[in-house]
Amino acid sequence: MRILVVGSGGREHALCWAIAASPLTTALYCAPGNAGIAREARCVPIGIDDLDGIIAFAREENIDFVVVGPEAPLVAGLVDKLDAAGIKAFGPTAAAAVLEGSKAFTKDFCARHGIPTAAYGRFTESGAAKAYIEQQGAPIVVKADGLAAGKGVIIAETVDEALAAVDAMMADRAFGEAGAEIVIEEFMEGEEASFFALADGTSVIPLAGAQDHKRVGDGDTGPNTGGMGAYSPAPVVDAAMAARIMARIINPTVAGMAAEGRAFKGVLYAGLMITAQGPRLIEYNVRFGDPECQVLVPRLMSDLLPALIATADGQLAHLHLRWHDETALCVVMAANGYPGSYDKNTLIAGVEAAEANDHVVVFHAGTSRDQNGGLIAIGGRVLGVTALGETPAEARDTAYAAVDLIDWPGGFCRRDIGWRAIGRG
Repeated sequence: MRILVVGSGGREHALCWAIAASPLTTALYCAPGNAGIAREARCVPIGIDDLDGIIAFAREENIDFVVVGPEAPLVAGLVDKLDAAGIKAFGPTAAAAVLEGSKAFTKDFCARHGIPTAAYGRFTESGAAKAYIEQQGAPIVVKADGLAAGKGVIIAETVDEALAAVDAMMADRAFGEAGAEIVIEEFMEGEEASFFALADGTSVIPLAGAQDHKRVGDGDTGPNTGGMGAYSPAPVVDAAMAARIMARIINPTVAGMAAEGRAFKGVLYAGLMITAQGPRLIEYNVRFGDPECQVLVPRLMSDLLPALIATADGQLAHLHLRWHDETALCVVMAANGYPGSYDKNTLIAGVEAAEANDHVVVFHAGTSRDQNGGLIAIGGRVLGVTALGETPAEARDTAYAAVDLIDWPGGFCRRDIGWRAIGRG
């Protein structure tokens, strides 16, 4: 099969890495890709927002299957356009991608279908939002309704902090039009986890749980980021908890979306709070997580490509996936200054040395090549150093040993990825 992957991050590198290994793959392209993806696929200079350009390329190259990585083209309707052009694709339609595209939609959807989540209010006017905050008190959570690259969430410890977040989103447009409407939520106590499942519109199969590290600094300090590291499996999501998540959250969502004429096909990524009362939904994403994809894919024993095709074809009921028991742990290396203004075009060396260990793979995100062929950093999150180990501690030690072989003065990483899982053992 001739495959096109859309995207340029670590998630897309992980997807390309897995798809390139499938015996079904005869040609693999990525738009636009990055320096690491170029090892697995032919990168083509088409942006993820150039929907017409993606479709034209897929036609020209007789692409059999398109895998859409990021959320923005899904919300913008790329899968709808591909379907109209007669090109099979993995990912939800725009009508289904609204689960990520609008937090307000998802909160109302959960209320309609009895899916456990935080109490909330939704607002398009700052005065009403501030009055709600004053009434509820703190801590409280303020979220931009639309897409904000994983950064449109403020966990406010005080009322004043929450009021400032409203001004930043609604008046200052810190997240652009994503903050034209905001959602204000109850602060939930518990342990955060991610859970992934494939859905083909009717059938659903679980993938695995993972835990991400959102804050930029060690000890979960500093501002939120797109994710500074992850590991899978997550001890907090054992078999019993996974069954509860499927029964209370995932299955009712897929059934509810079908009932509302928004059949969901693709990967459903539930951000969860595991509370004393059980799992509660924080928010939905409609694509693989980044960096969670970088720890899910190495644990998958089965061929990923047939699973993605079965999802698109409505054939998940016949699919069985096998997983490695080991822990996969990913340490994200980011450019100095991230998640604020960060350094660009800094030189990176030593990636080959890091990957000399058979248990390590370095997934690229914001990378390119300079005129001399040197590897340079052009994004905020730049590398995802992923290792497999028999235990979380072994995976962590292997990952950080690889990180220490990478010579990149222009970058940094957290040194405590996996602390929750390791603390349990």
